[in-house]
Amino acid sequence: MPLENPLKTALGRGEKQLGLWLTLGSPLAAELAAGAGFDWVLIDMEHSVLNEAQVLDHVRAAHVGGRAEPIVRIPWNEPIVFKRLLDSGVRSFLVPYVQNAEEARRAVAATRYPPDGVRGFSGMHRGNAFGRNKNYPQEAAAEIFLAVQVESPQAADNAGAIAAVDGVDCVFVGPNDLAANMGFVGRTQLPEVRDMIQSVVAPVRAAGKTPGMLDFNVENARGWLESGFGFVAVGSDLSLLASGVDRLLDGHGRQAPA
Repeated sequence: MPLENPLKTALGRGEKQLGLWLTLGSPLAAELAAGAGFDWVLIDMEHSVLNEAQVLDHVRAAHVGGRAEPIVRIPWNEPIVFKRLLDSGVRSFLVPYVQNAEEARRAVAATRYPPDGVRGFSGMHRGNAFGRNKNYPQEAAAEIFLAVQVESPQAADNAGAIAAVDGVDCVFVGPNDLAANMGFVGRTQLPEVRDMIQSVVAPVRAAGKTPGMLDFNVENARGWLESGFGFVAVGSDLSLLASGVDRLLDGHGRQAPA
């Protein structure tokens, strides 16, 4: 596995990066999606039943399938989860529900060896090519991509301070949880929710980092990209399957059950 992280490099050049969410739990879906031309695919541990071993199957499948960088959304900002995934070769992460700069610093620390962090050291694991990459301890941090997720008004207000944390590459808005925490469950398109989402762009850009977003509506996603978001998920394996089978059934004069 090459050490250079192409996703991190591309974002550093200011290139927009499109991704696909993976929640079906199928390595075949990961392999298929990685070869479709997306810049990244996200393996979701937060809202799925995937464990670390299953994530590794997805990562391997993605590397076989194509060039898309596999990102793992961990279930919580937890050093032990980070450590196990880093040792298995994961180098790109999304961390849910980061509320402030201190929580962002904790996420960064979990991905760094001492004295820069708290990552436990193992001399032989998949991440360092089973001990063959002798430079891994010195070089690994430079290629780790870390996105942290803002999902509340408080976190959105703190977006600039979160982005300013060294080691954070992307501040990613979770629109559904943000809307819910504003009192508007399931109503992400309300003007006040959209305004709150948009409010993170300027402070994150001012910190030299990339704002991220998720929207599975094609036109909406284009709008977010045009408004300054550079890292956008535009669909998921589950949503594509569901919409595809529903359209197929509808084309035969039938409707999916409510």
